[in-house]
Amino acid sequence: MRAVVVHGAGDLRVEERPDPQPGPGEVLLALEWGGICGSDLAYWRHGASGTAQLEHPLVLGHEVAGTVAALGPDVTGVEVGRAVTVHPATLVGEGDLPARIAGRTNLWPQVRYFGSAAFDPHTDGGFSQFRTVRSDQLRFLPEGVDTLRGALAEPLAVAMHAVGRAGSLAGRDVLVNGAGPIGSLVVAAAVHAGAASVTAADVSPAALRVAAAMGARSVLDLSAGAVLPADVELVFEASGAAAALGGVLRATARGGTLVQVGNLPGGAVQAVLGDLVTREITWIGSYRFVEEIDDALVALAEGLDVMPVVSHRFAMADAAEAFAVMGDRSSGSSKVVLRLDGKPVEDAS
Repeated sequence: MRAVVVHGAGDLRVEERPDPQPGPGEVLLALEWGGICGSDLAYWRHGASGTAQLEHPLVLGHEVAGTVAALGPDVTGVEVGRAVTVHPATLVGEGDLPARIAGRTNLWPQVRYFGSAAFDPHTDGGFSQFRTVRSDQLRFLPEGVDTLRGALAEPLAVAMHAVGRAGSLAGRDVLVNGAGPIGSLVVAAAVHAGAASVTAADVSPAALRVAAAMGARSVLDLSAGAVLPADVELVFEASGAAAALGGVLRATARGGTLVQVGNLPGGAVQAVLGDLVTREITWIGSYRFVEEIDDALVALAEGLDVMPVVSHRFAMADAAEAFAVMGDRSSGSSKVVLRLDGKPVEDAS
């Protein structure tokens, strides 16, 4: 089979690997679509993502969908040919979470994740023609949700988890700072959750067009001199830019809530944080998701349209170009997806 493998910073290859065979409790998936995430870009650019350092070649990709190709021993309740996506997390070790975070398995001390170098040996992802997974990781795609949309369920789950961290959005005005793929999906999730209005802010006009298509009532082009509004009760920070924190905190109303969904740098940074104290802002972190991938599939089945976030489609053979396009904000890219099964790619750029 073919797979998209990163060997080091700037070294991305499409190479042949042996076809996997499902073991007990596993299924073999024939993957069709995969979405490139910021962590995939980080491995390609830097040979690392956060504190996870690449030590060996790694198959990238954790936003994937396809069909069941074969069943391993002892697998029941799964049919060959069924369209599925995958919950990419595997909890490592046994035990119980403290009562304060009971059920929040995204905060488990150690988690193996598709396409991650956090452990050695690394955990290969799903940018390949085939991959074996545990049957309990499967999430069946509802009728009317194709595998391209199914590959968007994982990042939509991240957005829905962030929205859920804020409590009820019904009737609330929302600001989303950062309109990249996750920020634009937060816009869609906030609208779906009943927000009265959503304003999106970014330095990229192309990103703002996506946010508007995803349901933002108004957009602010910060590169053209627009400024963040004042006294917003609920703000989602999705840019992950430490330099933006001062302005975002100032935009948050006194006693308001700021949900941090954009990944902040792991090292020391300069940031203006004084308003966090003087405005008594509640600053909430949001990390991956628990089971919101199920909620994402329900929302997609009910008609939530997240396809405007897909800006480019590439064949697996053109993965290097796909990564370059997604990594270049001047390209106008948002979510870039790979066709993993070798079928023709319909250009969406």
